[in-house]
Amino acid sequence: MAVRVLCFFQPGCMGCMEQEPINREVEKALGLKIEEIDAVENPHYIKDYQLKVTPTVILLQDGIVRERFEGVVHPEQLQETFKKYL
Repeated sequence: MAVRVLCFFQPGCMGCMEQEPINREVEKALGLKIEEIDAVENPHYIKDYQLKVTPTVILLQDGIVRERFEGVVHPEQLQETFKKYL
């Protein structure tokens, strides 16, 4: 089962700047890659994933959205959730 984690951000977003080091911490702890995607430069994702706020972190399993977090999320919460899919 292929797992992919996306984090949508936009330049100048304070929450996004807070989320970025949290994402790096989670990547290091779990050995996975979180893809950072600029929602402004890639507007098709806004419709595809019904993005309402940034940051938004989405976990996909075999291309299907399994988990979604809107706003800043603590590393412990991300790690606990992601471990279920790894």
